Amino acid sequence: METNQTIAQIQDFKGKYPKQLWYLFFSEMWERFSFYGMRGMLYYFMVHELFMKDTDANLQYGATQAWVYAFTFIGGLFADKIFGFRKSLFWGGLLMIVGSIILTIDPKQFFFLGVSFNIVGTGFFKPNISSMVGKLYRDDDNRRDAGFSLFYAGVNLGALIGGYICIAVGKSELWANIVPENLRWNAAFGFASVVMILSLLTFTQTQKSLGEIGLSPLLNVTPNKKRILEWSTYIGSILIVPIIIVMVSNTQYTDYFMYAIGPISILYLLYEMKGFSVAENKKLIAALIFMLFSIVFWAFFEQSGGSLSAFAADNLNNTVLGIKLDPNGVNNSANSLFVIVFAALVGIVWLWMAKKKIEPNTVVKFGLGFLFLAGGFWVFYYTKFFAGSDGKTSLDLFTFGWFIITFGELCLSPIGMSAMTKLSPQKTQAVIMGMWFLASAYGQYFAGLLGANIAEASENSSNLEKLNVYADGYEQLAIYALIAGVVLILISPLVKKLMQDVK
Repeated sequence: METNQTIAQIQDFKGKYPKQLWYLFFSEMWERFSFYGMRGMLYYFMVHELFMKDTDANLQYGATQAWVYAFTFIGGLFADKIFGFRKSLFWGGLLMIVGSIILTIDPKQFFFLGVSFNIVGTGFFKPNISSMVGKLYRDDDNRRDAGFSLFYAGVNLGALIGGYICIAVGKSELWANIVPENLRWNAAFGFASVVMILSLLTFTQTQKSLGEIGLSPLLNVTPNKKRILEWSTYIGSILIVPIIIVMVSNTQYTDYFMYAIGPISILYLLYEMKGFSVAENKKLIAALIFMLFSIVFWAFFEQSGGSLSAFAADNLNNTVLGIKLDPNGVNNSANSLFVIVFAALVGIVWLWMAKKKIEPNTVVKFGLGFLFLAGGFWVFYYTKFFAGSDGKTSLDLFTFGWFIITFGELCLSPIGMSAMTKLSPQKTQAVIMGMWFLASAYGQYFAGLLGANIAEASENSSNLEKLNVYADGYEQLAIYALIAGVVLILISPLVKKLMQDVK
């Protein structure tokens, strides 16, 4: 393995993908197993083990996920200014391991403590590995979108395995003859800790191949000052865990935080923009437009962890193409399976269209993402017409809805990460990637509010009545997604001008 390559040499790779992308792919894959495994358990565990009401569990889920993604902004900021991508990723991984082990020991008693460690750890880990992927490519390299699509397949391979295994083990739908009944949730959370260790080992054993990518930004400061800044960050990130516990367990505090963090991040970006050229600032405005639309996308998409989790538990049959499967496991992992199957193909299609000079620009791709999202939620709505008197409907049709939404996600999420790295000046790249995930935090937050409204409307209803309430709610989301997609496509010429030379 070459360890002395410059960034220019790394970026001058031959073929479709740089070798370093594969190392980051596997590190991210195991981390996403851990993350999506726990994400898929949160709502169900809160309702069935912590005995929260559906409405409260939706709000709690939205708050938890909002904090996860909000901390990616903070993690990106500290990576840019103090740690660098690599050290930030390593520290975040350690915190996630600690959080997962805490949940493995006693998930009921230490639920919020373990979740809070994972929130802070994810904030340091997630934005920086994505930023390192962007550094593997020159700014004008049209292979970048294909690279991010492949990287996104790694995200979803981990999400597929973790998303199904963890919840199925916790519900005793999988390996019930191996895992004792009283330890099923301990084992489910335990899987998340083991694979997080694998993620960190993968990164530490391959990071030398990254050359100068992700090293500390404090190379020009004295060793003593560097040590003070780094240890202050270590200690501060531990001390903030009790605060996160309070904020996450009391969702009204999350409301106050979400009212503040978005405007603060934009003010910080405006401050940074004073030092950039007009051309650079136009690109940043385009990035903000993408972020605003992504909030809407994720507010709908992330019903998967909230209202769709309740829908899967209560209103879906348990067979797909005649194969018996856990409906919650399918809800957590079907999208990931389809991404794995089609992500590389979509990336190749973008490359082929680029060669033919017919590739749609990034804005139009975003708009198409919303149209697919609308189609998927319309299918979720349409499941009501296949329901029996017991309020249970077709898991096959539900899975087909996720099939359609997957193409929307592939038009938006990996392309969005790629766009953030292309539109942001180098010195704020991790912050911009953090703001991209902060937009996801708002999406998660609004997803919880939407799910809570649907749950409240169906409270004290029969299972069939509940199905109709949820389905009608998904019809409304389909209409709003359609409108957003059309608007985005209509304004694409304006946004394209702001993007200038960025494709």
